[in-house]
Amino acid sequence: MDIDVKIEQLFLIEEHLNELSELLIKVVEEGASIGFLPPIGKVDAEKYWETVLSPEVILFVAKLNNQIVGSVQLQLSTKQNGSHRAEIAKLMTHPNYRRNGIGRLLMQRAEEIAKQKDRSLLVLDTREGDPSNKLYTSLGYIQAGRIPNYAKSENGELAATIFYYKNNN
Repeated sequence: MDIDVKIEQLFLIEEHLNELSELLIKVVEEGASIGFLPPIGKVDAEKYWETVLSPEVILFVAKLNNQIVGSVQLQLSTKQNGSHRAEIAKLMTHPNYRRNGIGRLLMQRAEEIAKQKDRSLLVLDTREGDPSNKLYTSLGYIQAGRIPNYAKSENGELAATIFYYKNNN
């Protein structure tokens, strides 16, 4: 990668609410399958981000020139029988900065912190056919299954999702 991206953990949303909301709006407008359909308004984006942080959700952001250009969440299982696992969720890279390794850096940081928190199993899912599928397999994630008609698109079409896992020992 030839850009200087820094990955940071956010502990407070308020001071970054505007940038995070703009990131969410932009990636949804560009067709990212992260639970939202376009158009997503600023109020809805802000409401989402205001509820993200909790003791079991760790939020990482990628910053370029002090501007947020990506994010990912590490969601720690709180179930007694799941204290060894975590879910990777909502990986986002601003469309203007894709294909620069930002998603990979975010994933690597999430995996590193998961390991520090004794999370030996990571799981995630993504829409079938999205570019993120290649990223996840290149990072060693293994396809566990496919569910058809899982996510609805803006035009009402239903798309399959692929579930992945990775042993994070």
